[in-house]
Amino acid sequence: MKAHERRAEILSLIGNSQSPVAANFLSEKYSVSRQVIVQDIAILRAQGYGVISTNRGYVLGSGLRAERVFKCRHTLQELVDESEIIISRGGKVEDITVNHRVYGKISARLELSTLRHAEELYRSLVSGASKPLMSVTDGYHYHTVSGENEQILDQIECALREKGYLIEI
Repeated sequence: MKAHERRAEILSLIGNSQSPVAANFLSEKYSVSRQVIVQDIAILRAQGYGVISTNRGYVLGSGLRAERVFKCRHTLQELVDESEIIISRGGKVEDITVNHRVYGKISARLELSTLRHAEELYRSLVSGASKPLMSVTDGYHYHTVSGENEQILDQIECALREKGYLIEI
């Protein structure tokens, strides 16, 4: 069985199951290591499928979501405002990426889906415990944003542009 066929079957199995499907069960079923299953799940997530890990196994969330990468620039003080623009329109900030001239691409998973998450991130950054990733590139950064459909992402893009946070690529 080819990898893409196995992933399609895994997705179907998880989507049709009434309970979480354990990685060990999947590895035995497809005669591959547990690590291969973990990689398959990561690939399915990257393709936009809402596979969720629980302590009892994998479940399928809301299905295929639209994703778009936005290049932005703003100050640390505007972080919550940027997040509110995205979240209030039905988006989720999946990650942040910067392109450092020496170290290359640096990414961090954010998964900001509520304003409370954004406010907690802001408080932890202004406390001085850590510097924001965007500080190494003078505020320039990329966000992968997901939403239920392309229309939501269009609205987010328009709002970010109006606010002056969006940098045209």
